Amino acid sequence: MTKKYYYDDPYRREFEGVVLSCTPCKEGYLVELDGTAFYPEGGGQPGDTGTLGDTVVLDTHEREGRILHLCKDPLDVGSQVPGAIHWQRRFELMQQHSGEHLFSGLAHREYGLDNVGFHIGKEAVRVDLNGPLTLEEIQRVEHLTNQAIVENLPCTVTYPSPQELEQLAYRSKKALSGQVRIVNFGYADTCACCGTHVARTGEIGLVKVISAQPYKGGVRIFMQIGWQALADYEVRIQRIQALSQLLSAKPEDLTGAVEHLLHTSEETAQQLIAAKLKLFLAHLEQADLDQPMVVLFEEDLSPFDLCQCGKLLAQRVQAGAVLSGRDGTGYHYALVSEEQDMRPLCKALNEACSGRGGGKPHLVQGSLQGSRAEIAAFFQGAAFPLSDNR
Repeated sequence: MTKKYYYDDPYRREFEGVVLSCTPCKEGYLVELDGTAFYPEGGGQPGDTGTLGDTVVLDTHEREGRILHLCKDPLDVGSQVPGAIHWQRRFELMQQHSGEHLFSGLAHREYGLDNVGFHIGKEAVRVDLNGPLTLEEIQRVEHLTNQAIVENLPCTVTYPSPQELEQLAYRSKKALSGQVRIVNFGYADTCACCGTHVARTGEIGLVKVISAQPYKGGVRIFMQIGWQALADYEVRIQRIQALSQLLSAKPEDLTGAVEHLLHTSEETAQQLIAAKLKLFLAHLEQADLDQPMVVLFEEDLSPFDLCQCGKLLAQRVQAGAVLSGRDGTGYHYALVSEEQDMRPLCKALNEACSGRGGGKPHLVQGSLQGSRAEIAAFFQGAAFPLSDNR
């Protein structure tokens, strides 16, 4: 069985190991050693990466008690190779895993909630709790977590006997059997865990909740921890500075500046819609509205604009179509009638001009890939008037 150096010393970065097996797989080669400092994926913590000899270790897994290193290149069975984990990545994972323990442990202590899901992702750490928390309660747990970090609590790992375990209050996502590994951070948390952790909470640095949402009767929380929290903060500061320059406003005045921009944009949008409708009504005055099907091509109308213009058109004609777009990029359309079901015409139009769309009987909308000439030819060849469905 492979010796697990990462449990003896989670800070061990380099080691030497004898290759016990090397098996080709789809992604590369699965290498087993007699001992390793590479932590295998488990308990929400990703597997380590690094190097073995001259090859790259892409990931590490544990399968049926065997620790397998996914390597880019093969290694000779029986050879002794030096190994080195990507330490910065591992340390950040240790920070994140330990920070999650503090947060989950304190949420359990303060509000009686259990951690039912945990994942260290590339963008953030995710924690699922089995009950709701208000924003104020989440902020309280966050504050207590960072207080525990400041107090620099030690991390202790023990393997209690079955009798000792029965007397111990600890967190666990499921019933456990056999030897149980207990990770303790003083008053903040005691939990069954197979992961690697920092020696003292001060090494975590910071835990910051960035978002929370209801999830399966509980709450799903996303947070940044340790060096990742600093990196996230730097990105957010850069974005704020960029917005500050774009809006010509101080960072502390951004909310007011955005509210003003939204209000101004809404007023401008309403004015633009009114102008488009006015222009469309002018075009209607010049059109022959006594035709069984009135087809109008307009410029620069959005699907919403088409709907509004279509409603105006429906009040004046038996049936009508409003289209907007360009050859090459396609056209959007609205088919309208206050008296007739436009869905059969919609289906025929889509089939003839490579389109898609639908809607209610008296208003259907969609898009077409055909050219203007093809669309016009379709309407010229269609049978009108349409069937009366009053």
